[in-house]
Parts: sequence; structure tokens; C-alpha cells
Amino acid sequence: MTSQEDQPALPDVDRLARSMLLLHGDHHDDEERNGSNGNGGSESWSKSRDFANDPQRAAAVAEASRADRERYLTSGLRAVDCRFCHVTVSVKRMGPGHTAVQWNGQATQRCAHFAEVRASGGDTARTKSCPRLGDSIEHAVAEGYLQDLPDA
Repeated sequence: MTSQEDQPALPDVDRLARSMLLLHGDHHDDEERNGSNGNGGSESWSKSRDFANDPQRAAAVAEASRADRERYLTSGLRAVDCRFCHVTVSVKRMGPGHTAVQWNGQATQRCAHFAEVRASGGDTARTKSCPRLGDSIEHAVAEGYLQDLPDA
């Protein structure tokens, strides 16, 4: 059995709360700040401006956001064909043991492994992956077609 002397001291919660209030404030002044946030006197708060008074800038920001999203979702993806059933999926190799595979509807329907799962009454959404496609991905890595992303 351990004595109380061996246990670490618990922080004084009241003292900690007071110091947090001094550091961050009590946030009761947020309402006053939100009304004059340069967002047209709106009562809502947003992390970024909406550029409602500048339609050209709003359009440019929207386009840049769309491009960033598209780049995030598709950057580094390469088309890989399954050497068994010849479906094509998009693959991003982040490193050994970490590979992202984006299936499309046609590939999901045509995949022989998934067809077997469906035929046996299984749910392909609960199937980890197609082992034959996994072999094809490893073959693509071995051939140098797929490479680990340096910044992943």
C-alpha cells in the first residue's frame, strides 16, 4: 500500500481556474466583438471573412478553396489496374503498410472478389479490400510505378 506522500499532489482547481480566466478572459465580451468584426455588422461569427462586399474576391477565394480541396483529394493518386479482373482504381501510396485506394462504382461492381462476397450474402462495404488488387498494387510498387509520397 502506498502512502499519501508517494502520490503526486493534485493541482488546486480553483487556482487553476482563476489563472485560466486571467489568461483567456471569461468570453462574455465575445458578443460585443462579434457585432463589429468587419463582417458587415453581422451577429454571426466566422473564422474567415466572407468578402460579401467584394464579389470578385469572394469568387477568387471560393475558386482557391475548391482547387485546394481537389488537390487534397486527388494529389498523388495513380491509376492501378487489377491484374486479375482488370478493374481500375486510384491509389496513393503513403508508405509501407499505408496505401489509400479510391474505388469507383464501376470497379466495385466488376471486382471478382467483391462479386464473390455479394454472392455469398456478404456486404462489400464491410470487406477490408480485395487481396488480388493488393497484389497488383504491390506489383506496381515493385515496378516503380507507385512510389511512397515523400511528404506523407
